[in-house]
Amino acid sequence: MTQEKHIASAFDRDLETVQALVIKMGGLVEAAINEAATALESRDEELAEQVRRRDRAIDELEMQINEEAARLIALRAPNSTDLRVVLTVMKIAASLERVGDYAKNMAKRSHVLAHLPVINGSGLALRRMAATVERMMKDALDSYIQRDANLAADVRQRDLEVDQMYNALFREFLTYMMEDPRNITACMHLHFIAKNIERMGDHATSIAEQVIYLVTGELPEDARPKSDSVSRAELNEGED
Repeated sequence: MTQEKHIASAFDRDLETVQALVIKMGGLVEAAINEAATALESRDEELAEQVRRRDRAIDELEMQINEEAARLIALRAPNSTDLRVVLTVMKIAASLERVGDYAKNMAKRSHVLAHLPVINGSGLALRRMAATVERMMKDALDSYIQRDANLAADVRQRDLEVDQMYNALFREFLTYMMEDPRNITACMHLHFIAKNIERMGDHATSIAEQVIYLVTGELPEDARPKSDSVSRAELNEGED
């Protein structure tokens, strides 16, 4: 019994270390979303460059989390419940890494947009959309820390709002392009940014779904709430 308690205690300590890394990574990702949106709206090329440089720290944290999680599995041989926690941590880290990449892509396009004509209201609209996703991400991570399936379910529902904001922006950018061909280049970049933010929302939702699985042992059976999509009419949106 003493040996079993010792093993359990060691596992808990190792898991706390990994979870602390996840929370640190989440904080960096939330900051990246906020700063990328701020740089876009204010045309702050220096801040955009900082977002790009800091993405490396996010990538390194994901690698560290995966290494620690693999070591934990190999050395501690966790039971099925504990293994579910470790696998959830790894999936959350993967989602956070992708969101960091999308923030970096926003920052890259901000450099280009700083030298193109301003599309009225676009910076503010995209910042509002990014702020919505940032709150989703914060609540998704809080739901993980608190093991709160209800909060995670609420985050999942909010993805609908992000989809609606994206669809409205897509149609607005199309209108600007049809009204004046000189707006096409700027609107193309703005559309890619809006799509990146929408995908950030998808990853925040994925984190929330992992929390639901962690707490209940089951993934949500119902389909994610989705707005009427304009995806079939979308411009070709290859990733950077």
